[in-house]
Amino acid sequence: MNDQHDHGALGDAEYAEFMELAAEEGFDVEEVEGAIEEAGHGPLPVLAVVGRPNVGKSTLVNRIIGRREAVVEDKPGVTRDRVTYEAEWAGRRFKVVDTGGWEQDVLGIDASVAAQAEYAIEAADACVFVVDATVGATDTDEAVVKLLRRAGKPVVLCANKVDGPSGEADATALWSLGLGEPYPVSSLHGRGTGDMLDAVLEALPEAPAQTFGNAVGGPRRIALIGRPNVGKSSLLNKVAGEDRVVVNELAGTTRDPVDELIKLGGKTWKFVDTAGIRKKVHLQEGADYYASLRTAAAVEKAEVAVVLIDTTDNISVQDQRIITMAVESGRALVIAYNKWDELDEERRYYLEREIETEMQQVAWAPRVNVSAKTGRHMDRLVPAIETALAGWETRVPTGRLNAFLGELVAAHPHPIRGGKQPRILFGTQAGTKPPRFVLFASGFLEHGYRRFVERRLREEFGFEGTPIHISVRVREKRGRKK
Repeated sequence: MNDQHDHGALGDAEYAEFMELAAEEGFDVEEVEGAIEEAGHGPLPVLAVVGRPNVGKSTLVNRIIGRREAVVEDKPGVTRDRVTYEAEWAGRRFKVVDTGGWEQDVLGIDASVAAQAEYAIEAADACVFVVDATVGATDTDEAVVKLLRRAGKPVVLCANKVDGPSGEADATALWSLGLGEPYPVSSLHGRGTGDMLDAVLEALPEAPAQTFGNAVGGPRRIALIGRPNVGKSSLLNKVAGEDRVVVNELAGTTRDPVDELIKLGGKTWKFVDTAGIRKKVHLQEGADYYASLRTAAAVEKAEVAVVLIDTTDNISVQDQRIITMAVESGRALVIAYNKWDELDEERRYYLEREIETEMQQVAWAPRVNVSAKTGRHMDRLVPAIETALAGWETRVPTGRLNAFLGELVAAHPHPIRGGKQPRILFGTQAGTKPPRFVLFASGFLEHGYRRFVERRLREEFGFEGTPIHISVRVREKRGRKK
């Protein structure tokens, strides 16, 4: 495990050759190793932060990720778009799922806390359970403890709002929950978060428990995602060839993620269904928050995200948000335009224009026009998924990549800025699933140029249906060179 961890996707010989090249160009060996290791990591382990409303989950998440990204306000139920964030502690990186986003009394407070906790725990490799030490353990807390026990994931107990020595006694009382040692923390002031995070690293595996398709004959995992009532369940039923999922005109009748093993195109696939949650009008934002929490949970468990878009409707911000979520989580991507058979000529014309403008950022994703109702073109879904997976797992050997970069830089040099012309000196692909590249340059590369490089990489090597990560390392001042 470890050798591969250090070199990313590079074999020993390739790695040695690459390090020599780096030294020649005046790069610090340690920095190069660090860059490769960082880009070579597989999917990151996931930590869920759970607990009842107002115990300070979002504040704690901000502490963990080290920036105020999770919006925190004093009124419960402040929604935001994101539910997963990347964090780093003591040199290890992991993802945090924040369930503090929406906490009104949806289905009765206990049920809503339970539902949120369930989705989050489902996707997580370990959990932080936040309890307000000044209040002590409530019935709702006890209910969450039961959930955590049933899930069998490692748990770190965080006794929050312990602002000084006087609060330590409150924290000690939480041993009674039977989850082991309570870590006294003040997420507001940051007190005690270090010790708690050390415990979190102990609990988190090096990499997520998911072996991505490595299990012999393990079915590949597909998440069907999309906004509520876009036809995810109908699609799943069509694919499965029987009614396995309750379908109802009411938006969001599916509540629990259903995992289905389904034979398609001669292969077995595992579909993770993630349909919406029941909506009442005044609970709109809550339902959306749930939908995004659960979409995040499904995407974390999947290798490919199939995003379903309702073509009878304009492409919405919510559609784009869901696509962004899939891209940011680094999964392979297929876009399925549903209800295609219901379109008239005019709508079809405008839809094509819309796709050109609104879906520009994922023009690389395979596209399928389907009808979940009639089953039209369902046979095209599998080849699209296979194409996306192949792109997701593609690796370009370092020699070939550098030949390509050399030609690219010669033909299209970076624009001159401030009298200097930054150059890409060399690069390597340190990881796959999704493909991750590290480029080493003599100066800062502008965003536009990076985008251009990505576009050319795609033209040259395919990478259809997969996001690409490109990180750029700039050579320090030349003075240190021997």
